[in-house]
Amino acid sequence: MVNTRDRIAALKPAPAGAAVEWRAEAAPVAYEAAVAAMEARVAAISAGEACELVWLIEHPPLYTAGTSARSEDLLDPRFPVFSTGRGGQFTYHGPGQRVAYVMLDLKRRGGDVRRFVADLEEWLIRTLAAFNIRGERREDRVGVWVRRPDKGEGCEDKIAAIGIRVKRWVSLHGISLNVDPDLAHFGGIVPCGVGLPRYGVTSFLDLGHMVSMPEVDMAMRAAFAEVFGPMRAL
Repeated sequence: MVNTRDRIAALKPAPAGAAVEWRAEAAPVAYEAAVAAMEARVAAISAGEACELVWLIEHPPLYTAGTSARSEDLLDPRFPVFSTGRGGQFTYHGPGQRVAYVMLDLKRRGGDVRRFVADLEEWLIRTLAAFNIRGERREDRVGVWVRRPDKGEGCEDKIAAIGIRVKRWVSLHGISLNVDPDLAHFGGIVPCGVGLPRYGVTSFLDLGHMVSMPEVDMAMRAAFAEVFGPMRAL
């Protein structure tokens, strides 16, 4: 019997080894510069020359296209569009959204990519729970979703997206969590290819939670330690 991601996430975590480096940027980072820095760090981790890293950033407004992106899902290219090697389809990044690039040695952590995705979801779900937001998985949709009965029966909104790549068993890219971005900017794409009317996009602010990015970062750090193991500041 194939395990669901809920069951996978409930399994005992693989040994983490040395503490993961944790870094948060105060100013927005250009997308191309972030990808170049991430590629260099992943190569160093793979070569045993650097420790694992979680890098928290914000981007200027932009769209990224994953390896499964469909051209028809780019509705209005009002911002720069970048092709990227991560999995998934189109997504938006911009101010008010916390992007976490997660560079972990998956081989040392058990070599299970499905488990890694489930753990990323678990990390986000626990982060949201710290603010009394109930995030949930969906078997047919990667990411974290929030039920919206206020919008109608069966309505759900995505609050966090996941898109990863694995290179020599080291992970690249990661997650994006909507704190208080301009949700209208998602209107230029079909987010993650999910276009049914009952599925939308939400944020902490949209759900009535006024929180700062540092507060979210603190909750993310605590939840990360629970799921993946200890980390250290730069």
